[in-house]
Amino acid sequence: MSNGATEDGGAPSTILADLARAYGVTVEYWSFAGELVHCTAGAIRAALEALGVDAETDALCAAALADRDEEAWLDVVPPATVMIEGRASELRVNVDDGDEVEVYLHLETGATWKAHQLDKYVPPREIGNRVIGRATFLLQDDLPLGYHLVEAISNGISATGHVIVTPERMTVPENVRAGRPYGFMTQLYSVRSSRSWGLGDYTDLGELCALAKVRAGADFMLINPLHAGEAVPPISPSPYLPSSRRFLFPLYIRVEDIPEVAYLTSQQRAVIEWESEKPRRANATSDLIDRDSVWRAKAEALNQVFDVRLTPGRQAQFAAFRAREGRALIDFATWCAISEAYRGLPWPDDFTGPHTDAVETWRDDNAERVRFYEWLQWISDEQLGRAQLAAKSAGMSLGIMNDLAVGVHPQGADAWALQAVLAEGMGVGAPPDMYNAMGQNWSQPPWNPRALEKAAFLPFRDLVRTAVRHAGALRMDHVLGLFRQWWIPKGNSPSDGAYVYFNHEALVGILVLEAQRAGAVIIGEDLGTLEDWIKDYLTYRGILGTQIAWFDKEPDGHALRPEHYRTAALCSITTHDLPPTAAYLAGEHVRLREELGLLTDVDATWAEAKAERDDMVALLVNLGLVTWEADDEQILIAMHRLILSTPAWLVGIAVTDGVGDRRAQNQPGTDTEYPNWQVPLTDYDGKPVLIDDLFDHPRMRRLVAAVRAAKA
Repeated sequence: MSNGATEDGGAPSTILADLARAYGVTVEYWSFAGELVHCTAGAIRAALEALGVDAETDALCAAALADRDEEAWLDVVPPATVMIEGRASELRVNVDDGDEVEVYLHLETGATWKAHQLDKYVPPREIGNRVIGRATFLLQDDLPLGYHLVEAISNGISATGHVIVTPERMTVPENVRAGRPYGFMTQLYSVRSSRSWGLGDYTDLGELCALAKVRAGADFMLINPLHAGEAVPPISPSPYLPSSRRFLFPLYIRVEDIPEVAYLTSQQRAVIEWESEKPRRANATSDLIDRDSVWRAKAEALNQVFDVRLTPGRQAQFAAFRAREGRALIDFATWCAISEAYRGLPWPDDFTGPHTDAVETWRDDNAERVRFYEWLQWISDEQLGRAQLAAKSAGMSLGIMNDLAVGVHPQGADAWALQAVLAEGMGVGAPPDMYNAMGQNWSQPPWNPRALEKAAFLPFRDLVRTAVRHAGALRMDHVLGLFRQWWIPKGNSPSDGAYVYFNHEALVGILVLEAQRAGAVIIGEDLGTLEDWIKDYLTYRGILGTQIAWFDKEPDGHALRPEHYRTAALCSITTHDLPPTAAYLAGEHVRLREELGLLTDVDATWAEAKAERDDMVALLVNLGLVTWEADDEQILIAMHRLILSTPAWLVGIAVTDGVGDRRAQNQPGTDTEYPNWQVPLTDYDGKPVLIDDLFDHPRMRRLVAAVRAAKA
């Protein structure tokens, strides 16, 4: 390394550190143990490179630092100016020094306002051969919420940007704040009915919501992310590593509920019935979910239905859907069609992105298959919408609570189509903490904050808009990612990375704006290492937090008393990354990790688990909820009575806890060692439980009775 730069594994030079801070890259951070940890020069340099900054040498760092200072002068207007409703702001406009400029705001409503220039002098800036002057315009405090276009005109030349007006905070509905509703939490694929094709689907979701309301008084159903996976097998089991977060997974389509099925020939209907037989047989077993065989059967049936000609009205609906989703839908469908055509084979070298000449030509030549994948998205959107309608019609106040994953598969559709706004060569993860001493690398490419801002944050807006379209609430996994993300350069260990900061005011503002427009409540998964000011900020903006009974402790380390839980939070006993409560009480989380070789001190871990269980039981006994002689089911019911007695606005109950399921959906720290995300719903004895019988199960009836009594 020349010009005074340090070796990659050492500390950064002064100029590299200054450059990193200028671009929001950390050079040090406080660990979960309260220790100051220094990031390596290599990790910092790689993060800057992913941001489009050449920091290879100190000389290049100095040049890049000078460029950073000039960046704000190069755009005529900023790509995006994010405001808070009711607060005036200023807009900077850069033109050649001395030139006149006029600024107009084109509102979402279609109205146009002329902006007022402020009498504010800013010294001009000389950059290269240009002398750039800056005019300052008032963005007044009565601008309506929404996405507006700002246009600056100087010397007959027009330049545009976006002005995004967001709510100061979203108001949590009164029926949530006063009613403090409870609901269920489940992995949709694991909860099947007698009519499922081997895994839960969109129709099952609607029926599950309706039953949960009528039979158990529930007001929401938190489910796993419904993001799109691979277009063809093999399909990744994890719903948290999707191909696309913008689009839905056609795997969850109920084929028989597509209107065009009614117009199939008898022979075509026979094909669908034949295709459904094998996956339906799996409903009555506790065998692992087989997504590949389910999709092969559904894909064959869906191709039959796609061939049915749409009525003029249905064709108009499809056209409206395609117009609403725009170019993003075309790009996604193109990726799916190419994936199908090149099953398991390398793609041509010139298929590097959706807008190359080669891909455009291929798309034209394969328009019918591209249209098929667009149609699948339309059908998925329709069926998810009907599921939410079923939930609301049954009386649920919120209905579906969607889950938004942290990121996407590095070889998926979004990584291909959105590469211009993603950070190449980086994986998002977490530094070492109390749960994983080595750190974590989730392998997902992060947003590039610079590129995202240049795109006026619109890709993020579109993602959130899809997530809340058919939902009464949205859980946002790893909400810390709106503030900063742990970037791990490709090839590095998870501990050798750096935090990169984001414009959280803009991202949170857009999140709140989209949620308010959809009438959805937002819950941020704010577990783990998180500065207190972030929790306070999210609460101020109207975003609820997350509390897990096993995790939250009193200052002395004992189980948290119910009166000390947060109000603005979704409270539950377990999560999808923990075993069901019956298994946790029995120590299954220790036994499983011991069998998988994930423990370094087995005896100490067993001792900690026993102490944690005893401490929880002691609290329950102290509160008069159980006696020391209580069995595991009585303890489970008492724990639910405990969380229902907290001031939390929302309480989530795992469907697995309702039937005594003991198998974990996910074992963190494993890949192929454990069948993550493939476990169907079974009861305490390992017998499969279908939606048809779920609320008649004896354990579920006892739990629901206790919940209703606690809420009475």
